[in-house]
Amino acid sequence: MYRLISCATALFCFLQFLSAANIETDRLALLEGKDKITDDPFSVMNSWNDSLHFCGWHGVTCGYQNKRVVELDLHSLKLRGSLSPYVGNLSFLKVLNLQNNSFGGTIPPEVGRLHNLQSLLLTNNSIAGEIPSNISRCSSLFELGASRNKLVGRIPPGFGFLLHLLCLDLSTNNLTGTIPSSLGNLSSLSMLHLGGNNLVEKIPDDLGNLKNLTILALGSNMLSGIVPLSIFNLSFLAKLDLGSNDLEGHLPSDLGNTLPYLQFLSIAGNQFTGLIPASISNSSNIGVLQMSENYLQGPVPSLQKLHWLTDLVIGDNSLGSGEATDLDFVSSLANATMLQWLDIGPNNFKGILPKIICNFSTLTFLKFESNRIAGKIPTCIESLVELQIFNGWGSQLSGVIPQGIGKLQNLNELDLSINQLSGDIPSSIGNLTKITVLQLSQNNLQGHIPLSLGNCRNLLGLALSQNNLSGRIPSSILSLSTLSIALDLSIYVVALH
Repeated sequence: MYRLISCATALFCFLQFLSAANIETDRLALLEGKDKITDDPFSVMNSWNDSLHFCGWHGVTCGYQNKRVVELDLHSLKLRGSLSPYVGNLSFLKVLNLQNNSFGGTIPPEVGRLHNLQSLLLTNNSIAGEIPSNISRCSSLFELGASRNKLVGRIPPGFGFLLHLLCLDLSTNNLTGTIPSSLGNLSSLSMLHLGGNNLVEKIPDDLGNLKNLTILALGSNMLSGIVPLSIFNLSFLAKLDLGSNDLEGHLPSDLGNTLPYLQFLSIAGNQFTGLIPASISNSSNIGVLQMSENYLQGPVPSLQKLHWLTDLVIGDNSLGSGEATDLDFVSSLANATMLQWLDIGPNNFKGILPKIICNFSTLTFLKFESNRIAGKIPTCIESLVELQIFNGWGSQLSGVIPQGIGKLQNLNELDLSINQLSGDIPSSIGNLTKITVLQLSQNNLQGHIPLSLGNCRNLLGLALSQNNLSGRIPSSILSLSTLSIALDLSIYVVALH
């Protein structure tokens, strides 16, 4: 009996010794991490000293019973330094959050020893180097965020073994190579952000296996080829960003039926051809629709069900059929009361500038340049008081510039050059004190340049050439110190007396 008690006591003492040794390992690992921090403007690391148990140090959370570090959260503290390889000794760590700091260096491969790690959050730092392939050993990981860093090299194919992963965000880095097809194994994945890198070649067909995906963001890479049809069948997608690549092919005709929950769709800056699917209106939750800078053609279908639309960007295509009904789709947006961004030029649209644009009271960006859009500028344009950009150059507008234009006091850019506008330049333009670019050249404007233009103290570019203006150039305009980019008052059209 005595021997049994002695053995039990010895075992208990040994376990206590091991526990104390492991706790000491955590303490030393934290102190090694502190030594790697070179700038601490909020002095949060001052608490990391032996006057207090490390479980009470700023950003450190320990397990209730074993007092081992389970969470290290130092996000948004303006810390500068690098990530210590000793972090790999924090064997019970579940959360490592260093987001929104100025950490540099590299991701130490010792992170791959953290088999209990669930969240690795390094977003918005200056971390460089390659992503260690052995992070794939962190088999409990469900969140990996390292966007807005300076990471290089390939995405490790081993990431396809992180079967619990819900979110993978490696966007806005300098990653190269292809998208690993092994990512198609991540059946639980909900968000995949790989945009803003230098990824090449085709989008893997295997990504179509990610049936739980709600966000697929691959924009601003160098991807090419045809988008796998299976991508357009990921029915839970709320955001699909394929913009600014070298992708080609047609959009499927049933896109609006297969993606019913879509809120954001961008294919801008690619080589897509064919029609905008008429079914697009069935994706009735869409807020942002970006299709500019492609080779799309034909009529724009009715968008009447897109009540939540805030951004419609379809310029730089070959849309329109040269018919008077080309702009009917604008009228179909009557219920899109939150529309802020309307960009439909350049294209092949014909028709009269529809007065319904005056109903879009939240509009900040209106761009319809280089089309065959005719008619007068509606006087009701004065109601668009949020408007910042008004660009209709190279159209067929006629009539006068409404006096009410001066009520658009948030206007930053007004370009109505190369039209058939007549009459005087309204004196109310002098109320546009925020305007930086004013271009009215190549019209049939007449009369004097209004003195009130001298009130536009932020003006960087002014172009009034090739009109029928007369009289002197007001000295208040010539004295505008901001006019450093362009001052086009050609003597061939402005008589200098």
